[in-house]
Amino acid sequence: MAPGRSCPLHYRYPTAALARAPDLRVETLYVVGGLYGNRQALATALSLAAAEQPRATLVFNGDFNWFNVDDAGFAAVNGEVLRHAAMRGNVETELASDDGSAGCGCGYPDWVDDAEVERSNRIIGELRTTARRFPALRSQLASLPMHLVADVGGLRVAIVHGDAESLAGWNFSQEALAGPDATARLSGYFDRANARVFACSHTCLPVVTDCETQQGRCVLVNNGAAGMPNFSGTAYGLITRIAATACSSAQALYGTRLGPLYIDALPLHYSQALWLDEFRADWPPGTPAHESYFRRVVNGPAYSTDQALRWRVSLPDVARPTAANTRGARNG
Repeated sequence: MAPGRSCPLHYRYPTAALARAPDLRVETLYVVGGLYGNRQALATALSLAAAEQPRATLVFNGDFNWFNVDDAGFAAVNGEVLRHAAMRGNVETELASDDGSAGCGCGYPDWVDDAEVERSNRIIGELRTTARRFPALRSQLASLPMHLVADVGGLRVAIVHGDAESLAGWNFSQEALAGPDATARLSGYFDRANARVFACSHTCLPVVTDCETQQGRCVLVNNGAAGMPNFSGTAYGLITRIAATACSSAQALYGTRLGPLYIDALPLHYSQALWLDEFRADWPPGTPAHESYFRRVVNGPAYSTDQALRWRVSLPDVARPTAANTRGARNG
């Protein structure tokens, strides 16, 4: 299998490993997936967390590195992220390793074209060169876990990078969740993990869905990317907020309720002008990141909030969120 499409054995774990005692017990959890080296988005996430009462606990669930190929950006992003709870994504796993046989380690499925895969392999190669100048940070990245479990408001939240079986798995992607067997597979994951919520990223586009399990209704939330736009015509990232207290309805892009928990997608309105300056400085036209990502960084992907919302459980007299700045007051 070509580098970038392979999923190394050491990326895999049994879903039942997530059924352990919680690693964290928090009141308000921010899951920041796919920061991709965007220092402006990082500053916004820190500011939002500090404004919470009490302060929100941040979990950076992988791929917080990617575009930060300059030494200053690499040191700044990792220096701050590693002060918080963090997990390694495929990017951090590959940066900590000298074995380049997996390429970027993205585990790209067949629907991603070969040119995209090849450019990602070139990006990780350049980023690995930068990382080698920071041996202490590489050592810290290597020691990060592949998943975490949090207790929020008495409910168990499994935090992964990819999916319930692999660091670079795509079973929680919006494409896979549209498949005919997705509900049965998802229900099995929740029960084996003994979790009511899965929070993930990795696949770059957000999606939120629910299903009935032996435990009752459960929710999967994929925040897409904190460091890039997630919807057409937008210029902000997205993170997941899970808490026992509500946030402002004007603050949440969309969300739902699960028993005592509020589960919301929060936009990161970072400085687009500063971010574009940083991106262009590191990745000018003709470079692999510019070819693959610049259009999305400027205009967002061809994807909408309606496409991200995949509610499956039908509850009477409950509104379903369908647009920005709305929340379905759903209970389960």
